[in-house]
Amino acid sequence: MAYLFRDKAPVRTCARKYSDYHRYKDSLIEDFNHHCGYTHVLDALFGGSRTFQIDHIKPESIYPELINDYNNLVYCCSYVNRAKWDDDSPNYLDPCVIDFNEHFGRDEEGVIFGKTTQAKYMVERMHLNLARYALAWKVEQLENIVNKLRPIAQKNSSFKEIMLSLYEYHWDLCNALRHNL
Repeated sequence: MAYLFRDKAPVRTCARKYSDYHRYKDSLIEDFNHHCGYTHVLDALFGGSRTFQIDHIKPESIYPELINDYNNLVYCCSYVNRAKWDDDSPNYLDPCVIDFNEHFGRDEEGVIFGKTTQAKYMVERMHLNLARYALAWKVEQLENIVNKLRPIAQKNSSFKEIMLSLYEYHWDLCNALRHNL
Protein backbone atom coordinates (compact mmCIF):
# COMPACT_ATOMS: atom_id res chain seq x y z
CA MET A 1 0.00 0.00 0.00
CA ALA A 2 1.31 3.44 -0.89
CA TYR A 3 0.54 6.64 1.00
CA LEU A 4 0.24 10.21 -0.16
CA PHE A 5 3.46 12.15 0.01
CA ARG A 6 1.79 15.06 1.83
CA ASP A 7 -1.66 16.22 2.83
CA LYS A 8 -1.22 19.97 2.35
CA ALA A 9 0.82 21.58 -0.41
CA PRO A 10 2.84 24.74 0.24
CA VAL A 11 1.68 27.96 -1.39
CA ARG A 12 3.85 31.05 -1.80
CA THR A 13 1.95 34.09 -0.52
CA CYS A 14 4.62 36.68 0.24
CA ALA A 15 4.26 39.79 -1.91
CA ARG A 16 7.07 41.76 -0.25
CA LYS A 17 10.37 42.33 -2.00
CA TYR A 18 13.60 42.01 -0.04
CA SER A 19 17.17 42.58 -1.14
CA ASP A 20 18.34 39.69 1.08
CA TYR A 21 16.62 36.32 0.63
CA HIS A 22 17.23 35.41 4.29
CA ARG A 23 14.57 37.95 5.24
CA TYR A 24 11.97 35.72 3.55
CA LYS A 25 12.48 32.89 6.02
CA ASP A 26 9.49 33.72 8.26
CA SER A 27 7.22 33.88 5.21
CA LEU A 28 8.63 30.61 3.88
CA ILE A 29 8.04 28.91 7.23
CA GLU A 30 4.37 29.87 7.08
CA ASP A 31 3.94 29.17 3.37
CA PHE A 32 5.53 25.73 3.72
CA ASN A 33 3.48 24.94 6.85
CA HIS A 34 6.65 24.37 8.90
CA HIS A 35 7.56 21.45 6.59
CA CYS A 36 10.51 20.80 4.32
CA GLY A 37 9.41 21.50 0.76
CA TYR A 38 11.19 18.38 -0.50
CA THR A 39 10.74 15.76 2.26
CA HIS A 40 7.65 17.14 4.01
CA VAL A 41 9.39 16.68 7.36
CA LEU A 42 8.04 18.89 10.14
CA ASP A 43 10.74 21.37 11.17
CA ALA A 44 10.01 20.82 14.89
CA LEU A 45 11.14 17.20 14.50
CA PHE A 46 14.48 18.23 12.96
CA GLY A 47 15.70 20.90 15.34
CA GLY A 48 13.17 23.59 14.51
CA SER A 49 13.25 26.43 12.03
CA ARG A 50 16.75 27.48 13.10
CA THR A 51 18.16 24.32 11.49
CA PHE A 52 16.11 24.63 8.30
CA GLN A 53 17.53 26.47 5.33
CA ILE A 54 16.42 28.25 2.19
CA ASP A 55 17.06 26.45 -1.08
CA HIS A 56 17.19 28.15 -4.46
CA ILE A 57 15.41 25.93 -7.01
CA LYS A 58 17.61 27.52 -9.66
CA PRO A 59 21.02 27.63 -7.91
CA GLU A 60 22.15 31.07 -6.85
CA SER A 61 25.67 30.39 -8.15
CA ILE A 62 24.31 29.92 -11.69
CA TYR A 63 21.34 32.31 -11.58
CA PRO A 64 22.44 35.27 -9.43
CA GLU A 65 19.54 37.33 -10.79
CA LEU A 66 17.13 34.94 -8.98
CA ILE A 67 18.87 35.01 -5.59
CA ASN A 68 16.17 37.17 -3.98
CA ASP A 69 13.21 35.99 -6.07
CA TYR A 70 10.65 34.55 -3.64
CA ASN A 71 9.31 32.22 -6.35
CA ASN A 72 12.73 30.57 -6.54
CA LEU A 73 12.95 29.82 -2.80
CA VAL A 74 12.07 26.64 -0.92
CA TYR A 75 12.02 26.13 2.86
CA CYS A 76 13.88 22.88 3.45
CA CYS A 77 15.94 20.84 5.85
CA SER A 78 19.68 21.29 5.66
CA TYR A 79 20.28 17.70 4.51
CA VAL A 80 18.49 18.05 1.20
CA ASN A 81 19.67 21.60 0.66
CA ARG A 82 23.28 20.43 0.92
CA ALA A 83 22.64 17.40 -1.28
CA LYS A 84 21.09 19.51 -4.04
CA TRP A 85 23.41 22.49 -3.69
CA ASP A 86 24.52 23.76 -7.14
CA ASP A 87 22.87 21.04 -9.21
CA ASP A 88 21.03 22.72 -12.08
CA SER A 89 19.19 19.68 -13.39
CA PRO A 90 15.81 20.35 -15.02
CA ASN A 91 14.50 17.42 -12.95
CA TYR A 92 13.93 19.52 -9.83
CA LEU A 93 10.24 20.11 -9.25
CA ASP A 94 8.95 23.25 -7.57
CA PRO A 95 6.96 22.08 -4.51
CA CYS A 96 4.61 25.09 -4.79
CA VAL A 97 3.86 24.66 -8.49
CA ILE A 98 3.81 20.88 -8.97
CA ASP A 99 1.56 18.49 -7.05
CA PHE A 100 4.16 16.32 -5.35
CA ASN A 101 1.52 13.64 -4.68
CA GLU A 102 1.52 12.96 -8.43
CA HIS A 103 5.30 12.51 -8.49
CA PHE A 104 6.15 11.05 -5.06
CA GLY A 105 4.66 8.50 -2.74
CA ARG A 106 5.47 6.74 0.52
CA ASP A 107 5.60 3.00 1.03
CA GLU A 108 4.20 1.07 4.02
CA GLU A 109 7.16 2.21 6.13
CA GLY A 110 6.80 5.85 5.12
CA VAL A 111 9.87 5.80 2.87
CA ILE A 112 9.67 8.30 0.01
CA PHE A 113 9.82 6.94 -3.54
CA GLY A 114 9.61 8.57 -6.95
CA LYS A 115 6.81 7.78 -9.39
CA THR A 116 8.19 9.80 -12.30
CA THR A 117 11.62 10.26 -13.84
CA GLN A 118 11.97 13.68 -12.26
CA ALA A 119 10.96 12.44 -8.83
CA LYS A 120 13.27 9.43 -9.06
CA TYR A 121 16.12 11.78 -9.88
CA MET A 122 15.30 13.94 -6.86
CA VAL A 123 15.03 10.91 -4.55
CA GLU A 124 18.42 9.68 -5.71
CA ARG A 125 20.24 13.02 -5.75
CA MET A 126 18.75 14.44 -2.54
CA HIS A 127 18.57 11.13 -0.63
CA LEU A 128 14.86 11.61 0.03
CA ASN A 129 14.43 7.91 0.81
CA LEU A 130 16.44 7.96 4.04
CA ALA A 131 14.92 6.34 7.13
CA ARG A 132 15.05 9.64 9.06
CA TYR A 133 12.36 11.12 6.80
CA ALA A 134 10.17 8.02 7.07
CA LEU A 135 10.51 7.99 10.86
CA ALA A 136 9.64 11.68 11.15
CA TRP A 137 6.61 11.14 8.89
CA LYS A 138 5.44 8.24 11.07
CA VAL A 139 5.78 10.33 14.22
CA GLU A 140 3.68 13.07 12.64
CA GLN A 141 1.06 10.49 11.58
CA LEU A 142 0.99 9.21 15.16
CA GLU A 143 0.46 12.75 16.42
CA ASN A 144 -2.47 13.18 14.03
CA ILE A 145 -4.06 9.98 15.36
CA VAL A 146 -3.56 11.06 18.97
CA ASN A 147 -5.19 14.40 18.21
CA LYS A 148 -8.20 12.69 16.62
CA LEU A 149 -8.62 10.38 19.62
CA ARG A 150 -8.26 13.09 22.26
CA PRO A 151 -12.00 14.07 22.31
CA ILE A 152 -12.98 10.40 22.81
CA ALA A 153 -10.52 10.03 25.67
CA GLN A 154 -12.00 13.03 27.45
CA LYS A 155 -15.35 11.22 27.63
CA ASN A 156 -14.08 7.74 28.56
CA SER A 157 -11.77 7.28 31.57
CA SER A 158 -10.48 3.79 30.64
CA PHE A 159 -9.74 4.97 27.12
CA LYS A 160 -8.03 8.01 28.62
CA GLU A 161 -5.39 5.74 30.24
CA ILE A 162 -4.63 4.12 26.89
CA MET A 163 -4.40 7.54 25.28
CA LEU A 164 -2.03 8.73 27.99
CA SER A 165 0.38 5.87 27.32
CA LEU A 166 0.10 6.45 23.56
CA TYR A 167 0.78 10.14 24.05
CA GLU A 168 3.81 9.40 26.27
CA TYR A 169 5.17 7.11 23.56
CA HIS A 170 4.60 9.84 20.97
CA TRP A 171 6.35 12.39 23.22
CA ASP A 172 9.36 10.09 23.63
CA LEU A 173 9.62 9.64 19.84
CA CYS A 174 9.41 13.38 19.25
CA ASN A 175 12.14 14.05 21.80
CA ALA A 176 14.35 11.37 20.27
CA LEU A 177 13.98 12.97 16.86
CA ARG A 178 14.61 16.48 18.16
CA HIS A 179 17.83 15.45 19.87
CA ASN A 180 19.28 12.64 17.77
CA LEU A 181 18.72 13.30 14.07
